[in-house]
Amino acid sequence: MIRFEQVSLRYEGAAGPTLSGVDLTVPEGELVLLVGPSGVGKSTLLGAVPGLVPHFTGGTLSGRVTVGGRDTRTHKPRELADLVGTVGQDPSAHFVTDTVEDELAYGMESLGLAPDVMRRRVEETLDLLGLAELRERPIATLSGGQRQRVAIGSVLTPHPKVLVLDEPTSALDPAAAEEVLAVLQRLVHDLGTTVLMAEHRLERVVQYADRVVLLPAPGAAPIVGAPAQVMAVSPVRPPVAELGLLAGWDPLPLSVRDARRRADGLRERLADRSPAGPAPSSVRPADLAPGADGAHAPASWNPAPAPAPRTGLFGLRRARRARATGPAAVPGPAEPLARTEGLGVRRGRVEALRAVTLDVRAGETVALMGRNGAGKSTLLGALVGMVPPTAGRVRVGGLEPSRTDPRTMVRRVGLVPQEPRDLLYAETVAAECAAADADAGAPAGSCRALVSRLLPGVPDGTHPRDLSEGQRLTLALALVLTARPPLILLDEPTRGLDYAAKSRLVGVLRSLAAEGHAIVLATHDVELAAELADRVVILAGGEVVADGPTRQVVVSSPAYAPQTAKILAPQEWLTVSQVRTALEAGA
Repeated sequence: MIRFEQVSLRYEGAAGPTLSGVDLTVPEGELVLLVGPSGVGKSTLLGAVPGLVPHFTGGTLSGRVTVGGRDTRTHKPRELADLVGTVGQDPSAHFVTDTVEDELAYGMESLGLAPDVMRRRVEETLDLLGLAELRERPIATLSGGQRQRVAIGSVLTPHPKVLVLDEPTSALDPAAAEEVLAVLQRLVHDLGTTVLMAEHRLERVVQYADRVVLLPAPGAAPIVGAPAQVMAVSPVRPPVAELGLLAGWDPLPLSVRDARRRADGLRERLADRSPAGPAPSSVRPADLAPGADGAHAPASWNPAPAPAPRTGLFGLRRARRARATGPAAVPGPAEPLARTEGLGVRRGRVEALRAVTLDVRAGETVALMGRNGAGKSTLLGALVGMVPPTAGRVRVGGLEPSRTDPRTMVRRVGLVPQEPRDLLYAETVAAECAAADADAGAPAGSCRALVSRLLPGVPDGTHPRDLSEGQRLTLALALVLTARPPLILLDEPTRGLDYAAKSRLVGVLRSLAAEGHAIVLATHDVELAAELADRVVILAGGEVVADGPTRQVVVSSPAYAPQTAKILAPQEWLTVSQVRTALEAGA
């Protein structure tokens, strides 16, 4: 169904090819998973299938890509629209209508389908993806995960023969991700739909793949094979496979069920040991603030905290440019850095938060979890001052964020939003970093050193729009972390990040927490919460339904437990690194 014949692609000004000599066939009715580190060309390869690469993106493509017998060199994307449905990393970029129901119907209208057929397919898709209650909602009012489901639904309604999906579960809660993957499985098995999908959260999808295509490095030839075989040699692999390698299981398990059947011996080896806390970070606090010449900044360096985003693109950029003077006010050790009391937020007819009471203290890392639309991003918005409360109170550093001048709040709190481009406005990575250093009052080169640590190999002259979604997120994260605000808020910080990049991020955040910074992250990444969070707060319908130590909250939860916890239950291990440390200590 999809054929790549010696396909290479080079963008103008790039040091080397993004793709080189790709020779690949995806048969009809298979689900093929594309994996590899961030920035190796996965999105570029996917974009070549519907002809978006190079017709819209530019670059020089050699070789041949055919889909259903149609050559993408001679067929433009609109001539492949009846055959290929595509959802990119940024679902919002696909929307052309205002409401959920209209968006689901738009693709069919473009193809001229009969009204009765359109109505039936819209109803089917609303039910399949759990969108029925949202059918009349304006898309602008949806959460990130809800938008992702709408984007997927909009390409399902025309019934394409080929689906190309770039990180389709990245913004979905665990239950919604399972629903989407179940729909894809049904399309593959029952209708013979061909699915080519890239995903970094391999723990969710690898067990469903018929084959895996690994791009090990930019311009490197792909490695194609059965999922277990490729995972054994891949630089990125899910915790279940990592645990299998550690335990010496062959072949590697791909699902929790397979691993549990083989875990008796490992449980016996761990029976007389107890899980330790997270391993100490390899990133030292001083590493976060090197000077321009690579030397560490003096210990007395205390830069201004990062600017706090305001609602809208203009407001986010304006906040990044806001500069404050004087030392940041940090509450005493007995006083929380942030507190909400009976917080309520209403957006139109939607009650986004109800009676939320929460304390966040210095040095604490709190993970906000819950289904899409539960109120996680709204709570972060209230803490930073973007969203005014309609009931209750919010205090950050002793101030009410929504009633305080942004130039004052930027010294107390920094937010990395779900859409990293909202913080990026310069022409190059180097210019972004220079602006961040100036805004924070940090030594020159501080931001660039942090970018290099989190995201190795990105040249100074790269335009932020040419980065992958994960790379843009990492850059935006570095811009905020450069200033090291007392309270750091992160909204889905691991979207688009591979496991290595996530590990580097965890190291930096642990170091900041050790210095006394408070970190609150809204995430659907259960593995990140298990690795990093001291506490987990679960929201449902805008209310707090659980709040406690990470192990206590997640181990007994079928939705939020990490893979290691499920495999080794009833023992309370959360991460592969905990198991590795225990085994090495007993060796």
